Amino acid sequence: MTKSIVCLQPLTSQQQKLILDAAPGYTLTLGNAKNPDLELLANAEIVIGWGKGISDTLLRPDSPLRWVQTWSAGVEKLPLDRLEERGILLTNASGVHAEPITAVIFGFMLLFTRNLHTAVRNQQNRRWHSEGNESELTGKTAVIAGTGSIGSETARIAKAFRMKTIGISRSGKPVADFDQVYTTDELPDAVRQGDFVINTLPLTDETQGLFNAEIFSNCKQGAYYINIGRGATTHTEDLMAALKSGQLAGAGLDVFETEPLPQDHPLWGMEQVVITPHCAGTTDRYADRIVDIFTDNLQSYLQDGAPSRNRVDYSRQY
Repeated sequence: MTKSIVCLQPLTSQQQKLILDAAPGYTLTLGNAKNPDLELLANAEIVIGWGKGISDTLLRPDSPLRWVQTWSAGVEKLPLDRLEERGILLTNASGVHAEPITAVIFGFMLLFTRNLHTAVRNQQNRRWHSEGNESELTGKTAVIAGTGSIGSETARIAKAFRMKTIGISRSGKPVADFDQVYTTDELPDAVRQGDFVINTLPLTDETQGLFNAEIFSNCKQGAYYINIGRGATTHTEDLMAALKSGQLAGAGLDVFETEPLPQDHPLWGMEQVVITPHCAGTTDRYADRIVDIFTDNLQSYLQDGAPSRNRVDYSRQY
């Protein structure tokens, strides 16, 4: 049987060449995640991306599938139990998003500290006005939930602004550019120190609804909340209550429990909230970075039988 790689996302001719050069003896065929060719997928040993309605084809007992490289960092939409049961190797796109998402995080922080969000509204109304309460990032504390590639890049850039950085992770182990790292169990204590509480967490059974009324009530009065991780890690009603009470001064949100965010949702009308449509990780360099990860992993897959980067731990769901 022909050794087959199927990519369900568009690739340039140069990106295709990089993959084929790294995988001698393999074919590479482009498919469409929104309209997948099941016959094509039925013979794939390696699949890049995922799509609705392909699970039964890829996970049938006689399928040659051995490895899936997702097009996203999050894997919560994949049939993880079935993939694990079949012994399928799974790698994600972690690391692809660090630079663009970090830029969005700092975009939110700078909007709030310099009142740029209100300045845009004032410009639309031709109003020359400032409340006079502009601040700066220097000396502020960022509490960053998640010390992976996005959280670490955020902490690194925060140091350029001379900020204090506190990380949250499952282990609480020290990580470069973080002044201190707490465990997830210590989140209520950690958020008390944050001028900005930044959520970069994946969605797992452990993180579902993690940011709730208890956590927001422990936040420093007037802190800002930023979520670029997954919407379902945050209890939206509790967040809105904290914003309405003034416990939180504002929120920068890229992800939501329901997406797209319904047009009649109250968040749209809250002037202290800045909303982006789950595009924080979007960049014109996205595919290049995934191809870099994939071709690097191809070398270890062909040599050792398994990819070495971004391997998903099924027990942790990321």
